[in-house]
Amino acid sequence: MIDASVNLTDTEVAAAAALAGAEVVRARYGRLHSRIDKGAGDFATDADLAAEEAILDVIRAARPGDAVHGEEGGRQGVADAEREWLVDPLCGTLNYATGSQLVAVNVVLRNGPAAVADPFSGEVFLADGETARVRSGVPGEERPLAPTADTRLVDVNLDPPFPSAPGFRAVDLLAHPGFVENFRPRVVSSTLALAWVAAGRRAAYVTDGGDLRGSVHFAAGIALCRAAGCVVTGIDGGPVGPGGRGLVAAADAGTHELLVSIIGGRGRTG
Repeated sequence: MIDASVNLTDTEVAAAAALAGAEVVRARYGRLHSRIDKGAGDFATDADLAAEEAILDVIRAARPGDAVHGEEGGRQGVADAEREWLVDPLCGTLNYATGSQLVAVNVVLRNGPAAVADPFSGEVFLADGETARVRSGVPGEERPLAPTADTRLVDVNLDPPFPSAPGFRAVDLLAHPGFVENFRPRVVSSTLALAWVAAGRRAAYVTDGGDLRGSVHFAAGIALCRAAGCVVTGIDGGPVGPGGRGLVAAADAGTHELLVSIIGGRGRTG
């Protein structure tokens, strides 16, 4: 728990909250977890719930006048609050429940700073709106994020629903000759992959969907990629926003243009 008397920046609040959630996720890893069915094959575990509560404890202590929207608990806090935090306490629940460590903890102030924590590497990726950096598990070790497409690895979200089908199916993208010639696919099933794009560990990330700016799953990763200087648009090359379609976050303009061209968009960079 943080000391509420300490004057933390919003970025530090996001980092403290994400790390609090990550500590819970890491501590409960490998246990037999109870599952809460959410329908359509989706579920939460007791670890999701406990991590979200740990995150909310930090935000409530540091920013008692703010609202919080958590994936598991919905919107809480001051009803007419001008500021709202978006929280995904365990992105990659299925991975986690089956023993995989490919998960992330996402915390972002809507239209503000963000943090994405990797519970198992100890890293926390931070965006303050202008710059992006990563702190390792070693105290005091911090470095700026530097996107690069050198790996040619592209993470593609294959999870349902598929709102843009039949016009766009992520699985079809993987078989496209232009994709095969230029990239190699990866499927992490966690928005940790967005942090990896910002860090230069992935060339790009692609997912279907609607307006993802206010998504507890994607908002922190989008903020991180933008602050790192990535090209971030919908799958059609248009802006991520009202009426938007999914997400292409690419390390550079050339990678983005090629992916959007393969998908069938117009290549705009909004």
